[in-house]
Amino acid sequence: MSEANKTPNADKPKRRWPLFLALAVALAGAGGGGAWWWFGRAQAEAPKRAAPKPAIYHALEPTFVVNLADPDAPRYLQVEVQLMTRDPEVQPVIDLHTPRIRNRLLLLFSQQYSTNLRTRADKERLQREALAEVQAILKAETGKPGVEALYFTSFVTQ
Repeated sequence: MSEANKTPNADKPKRRWPLFLALAVALAGAGGGGAWWWFGRAQAEAPKRAAPKPAIYHALEPTFVVNLADPDAPRYLQVEVQLMTRDPEVQPVIDLHTPRIRNRLLLLFSQQYSTNLRTRADKERLQREALAEVQAILKAETGKPGVEALYFTSFVTQ
């Protein structure tokens, strides 16, 4: 080819970067839109968790007062206990089996040593054990634990 036939811009490479930039923006937008649609659909299909029913508290009256198992000196534990359930049908079952529940808790409390009831962790351990006792009774009677939590509303050792 002769020098006269060449165009003045023939030596410069063609600038295609605006085309590549537009293509990259379009792909990023399509990917973002697809992700937004996919995750939005997955959230819509996720089952909604129902709000828990309100708590129902049942006080075990009268207050528990037991001799602790300490061999060196007489020690006492005085504790008030409340049971928490969310099922209104459990309340009459608790009322019916209160003597049995109180008996199991009295036996559990009287096996404790004062040295094992000093820290928060010790009290929480006893709380878990007491809850397990109550749930075992209710499960034997109804087939379900019935009680969700057990709370100490007063706790005195002497």
